[in-house]
Amino acid sequence: MTATKDEFFNPTKLSARDKAAATDHTARAIIAAETSQREKKTEKLKQLRLQREADQPPQAPPKSRKRPADH
Repeated sequence: MTATKDEFFNPTKLSARDKAAATDHTARAIIAAETSQREKKTEKLKQLRLQREADQPPQAPPKSRKRPADH
């Protein structure tokens, strides 16, 4: 079985508009996937932070010192 160039290369060239559309589609898909991952990570970290804060005993606010009045 002999290989021909038609088996390895696309015999028709894509127009610049088609190339741009394919690139745009791919870029938007990547950006959407990254956004989704970031939102999931943020939500997970928020849940962990809230759980950690709920497990810790409440801390009393520090006592404020009044400065002596200078006359």
